[in-house]
Amino acid sequence: MKPNRINLDVQAYLDLLDLPFPQKPTLSFLEQLHERHLLRVPFENLNIHLGRPIHLDIPSLFDKMVRQKRGGFCYELNHLFHWLLETLGYDSTLVSARVRTERGGFSPEFDHLALIVTLDKPYLADVGFGNAFRRPLPLSGEIRKDISGLYRVRRIGPDEFALQKRSGDSWSDSYRFSRVPRRIDEFRDMCHHHQTSPDSHFTRGRICSLATPSGRITLTDTALKITENGEQRTHPVASEEEWSRLLLEHFGIRL
Repeated sequence: MKPNRINLDVQAYLDLLDLPFPQKPTLSFLEQLHERHLLRVPFENLNIHLGRPIHLDIPSLFDKMVRQKRGGFCYELNHLFHWLLETLGYDSTLVSARVRTERGGFSPEFDHLALIVTLDKPYLADVGFGNAFRRPLPLSGEIRKDISGLYRVRRIGPDEFALQKRSGDSWSDSYRFSRVPRRIDEFRDMCHHHQTSPDSHFTRGRICSLATPSGRITLTDTALKITENGEQRTHPVASEEEWSRLLLEHFGIRL
């Protein structure tokens, strides 16, 4: 295990995920870490709408997500998860991803932060992309079935890959990435953009979303959406008081 240079309680992080301290880094434990993270730590942008700046240093992220039991978006979730993996002895690398847009193109570099974890072979890990794969995907193109569909990582260039999801009879790219190692500082400008720009979908409305064993639960400004076994129920939110009650009831978050 790599030395923990930051005075933070790694066991508290593992307790949040309801997992024991591992004896060594294995693929099996990585899969548990990844899935439990999606089940326990929500994808949310609430600080943006509270006017609270998002800090990407590890102590701030640890305090927010482990001590306060909050969530975050990709830069927060995957950076703290990367720290946990490295602390537990995994070979984890930050990588930049370009997300597919509604018009069919791709967003700029550093629009999304994902991870490559190398064990017997490299795997794509991502606990910050909302409703997506729950266990790390090999970069070798193997098709993996998940609760929300079929996924694979396909090589599309000398060092470019695409996360793909099956849609009907074809595959569609969710985002594209390379294996070039990145530093968290390289993501700060895009992180700031998503906190402040009217062009960012994160500034247009609140969202808090969490995977469940049978699907997903998502709270927006106007509705609570619960997906179970492929079927979705939508409950309109009538007031700010009801929104706050649902946030506490379903996500344990009191702002």
